[in-house]
Amino acid sequence: MEPRPPFGKILIANRGEIALRVQRTCRDLGIQTVAVYSDPDRNALHVRYAHAAYALGGAAPRDSYLRADKILDIARRSGAQAVHPGFGFLAENAEFARAVADAGLVFIGPPAPAMRAMGDKLEARAHMLAAGVPVVPGTSAPVAGAADAARAAAAMGYPVMLKAAAGGGGKGIRIVRRAAEMDSAFATAAGESASAFGDGRLYLEKFLERPRHVEIQVLADAGGRVLHLGERECSIQRRHQKLIEEAPAAWLDADTRTRMGAAAVAAARAVGYRSAGTVEFLWSDGRFYFLEMNTRLQVEHAITEEIYGVDLVEQMIRVAAGEPLGLPEDLAPQGHAIEVRLNAEDPDRGFAPSLGRLRNLRLPGGPGVRIDSAAYSGMEVTPYYDSMLGKLITWGPDRELARRRMLRALAELHVGGVVTSAGVALRALRSGEFRRADYDTGTLERLLQAPREHPPDLPDDLETVAAIAAALHRQHVAVRGVPPATAAGASPWVSLGRRRAFDQRAPRGA
Repeated sequence: MEPRPPFGKILIANRGEIALRVQRTCRDLGIQTVAVYSDPDRNALHVRYAHAAYALGGAAPRDSYLRADKILDIARRSGAQAVHPGFGFLAENAEFARAVADAGLVFIGPPAPAMRAMGDKLEARAHMLAAGVPVVPGTSAPVAGAADAARAAAAMGYPVMLKAAAGGGGKGIRIVRRAAEMDSAFATAAGESASAFGDGRLYLEKFLERPRHVEIQVLADAGGRVLHLGERECSIQRRHQKLIEEAPAAWLDADTRTRMGAAAVAAARAVGYRSAGTVEFLWSDGRFYFLEMNTRLQVEHAITEEIYGVDLVEQMIRVAAGEPLGLPEDLAPQGHAIEVRLNAEDPDRGFAPSLGRLRNLRLPGGPGVRIDSAAYSGMEVTPYYDSMLGKLITWGPDRELARRRMLRALAELHVGGVVTSAGVALRALRSGEFRRADYDTGTLERLLQAPREHPPDLPDDLETVAAIAAALHRQHVAVRGVPPATAAGASPWVSLGRRRAFDQRAPRGA
């Protein structure tokens, strides 16, 4: 007799890659899925893959994916029993979680009180201090204005960081290195925070020079059991947002790993957490400090899945259905995994979004390569949503093989029609700092400012490029019908002009 699925039907209150990711696990579990979509997403893959799909209307998030009232009405009409929020949009909205429960549905995520406690960074700091979790030195209350912030910074010592009390994603954050910068930085950070989160409150933290950003994956069930699935190193960032992640952290010693994991479990217990979540830390000068807790599934959860062999979405669904965690306490990681976020943005223009229609999309494959993406040729990249097109994930029995597999995956990748972050990710993976696992949150900025170096593993890359060139050549000959004996002039290095293996810009007229 087949096991009964935890739910019969789940509505996924999100779009794109994460909606598709949740749908795939639901299909594995025998659960039907309901998709919601905005006007620009009517032909999206998550809409086509779902068992049923309902229009939200509108284009901007405030008119579509942030309309909790519309989503709950669709959940009722579709017969869904539970709602998975994915990440972004309403995923960390405690009021939405409460509304789902009040509607008689199950919210696949943490309880609303835990979301509120960790959603406000000042409240989270207070909970962590009470639980004995180390926090970055800073203010325990919002600063009243630029003058108040300047007084606190003078007592603390520059540099400092202004941070939004609400929200996340790198918004409402400014580094202040001297008193003369405070007025401008405060006005900018407060305005950005008010615009993004409807809350302009700021607080102050000591800015740690060249820290590492490390996060711990936690899982907790309704019975009070909390465990962690190791760490992810997330220090390769642009504008305080992650670009490359890896697991485990190659530089972390066993004692620090144990203490950091215990602190993450204590943090989750302190707020009565349930479901999957991530406790983030900064590491500097041999010490680690609590940064924040993301009360949702993280974008980079895939690399934890790869090394632990656990489907985190399945665990979230089962916990939400009231099942206990079925994982052993001594679950150990196997091998190494790396993730690169593929964003439609231009590194040469400050990572500004790159809009347009995707053309000639070619995704990599082969041993140890996983692609989490809802992108397809002909898809329009619009200004309404996040610029991430998907994620490339590689696994290997050791870090160096995982890195080389990522180099191969990026070499095979082609995205026409928009500019992507693939080139800068390739440069970071080739850098000496990354190869030595000796990098920090400032590494990417330093790489972008430094002159380009001759890549140390060029022979291997040339071999990959040569293989791709040969494949393109054969394809070109086959399509054009040019006999092999006369195909010398059909070389892709001649006929394709600017369309090279690593060139993410489409040629004019493409």
